Amino acid sequence: MPGLSGKTVFITGASRGIGLAIARRVAADGANVVIAAKSDVANPKLPGTIHTAAAEVEAAGGKALAVKCDIRDEESVQAAVDASVERFGGIDVLVNNASAIWLRGALDTPMKRFDLMQQVNSRGSFLCAQRCLPQLLKSDNPHILTLAPPPSLEPRWWGPHTGYTLAKMGMSFVTLGLAAEFGPQGVAVNALWPKTVIATDALKMIPGVEVARCRTPAIMADAAREVLCREATGFHGQFLIDEDVLREAGVSDFEGYAVEPGQPLMPDLFL
Repeated sequence: MPGLSGKTVFITGASRGIGLAIARRVAADGANVVIAAKSDVANPKLPGTIHTAAAEVEAAGGKALAVKCDIRDEESVQAAVDASVERFGGIDVLVNNASAIWLRGALDTPMKRFDLMQQVNSRGSFLCAQRCLPQLLKSDNPHILTLAPPPSLEPRWWGPHTGYTLAKMGMSFVTLGLAAEFGPQGVAVNALWPKTVIATDALKMIPGVEVARCRTPAIMADAAREVLCREATGFHGQFLIDEDVLREAGVSDFEGYAVEPGQPLMPDLFL
């Protein structure tokens, strides 16, 4: 399999959580990592900034570029892409990790929240892909990996939080479309989703979730690394699950990924 050493990996929302875990993991392989996120000043409510993430990437063995980027804004995304090319000479991988969440019903969803989710999730993923693709098409093993679930029209996933499901499934359908368009051109366009709930700051948006019954972001990071090391040609349009990816790679013991080993795990949404 092609490795990630010397490859440039552009990750949105990589200042914390799953995005940061993926950044550290690919950095351990010697990748150049672009930390593209809005958090450039410390927030007492949310740990991590693009600068602390960049320091962690460097400590893990990679090269880092911290770029303040709002993926809702075309000029901001283009500036981040331009800075990446100037620093590293190109882009080999895009990880669409940034996502907004609001798990409420229609009557409890302010339109400001609804709009934010659509702008960040589906539109942001499309915009980042659009601006990275001219560089990806020059790469010898280009990947777009979006953290999105398998597409579903099951009412049980739509009724409780239509706004969020629409935004998240939007990322899934963007993946389908881009895979159909650019897969034949050699770009591996795929999605990755966790089998169980992952312990991140986003859990604060989910009432009733017990952190002890979750897995750490490391499982998504290890799975993402496995996906991104695969040969891109002929590999597109797949909706992958983290545990399945790692089992295929030979992993059989997943206890090390549990927040509290031995606890029954909570399945993630949309599965």
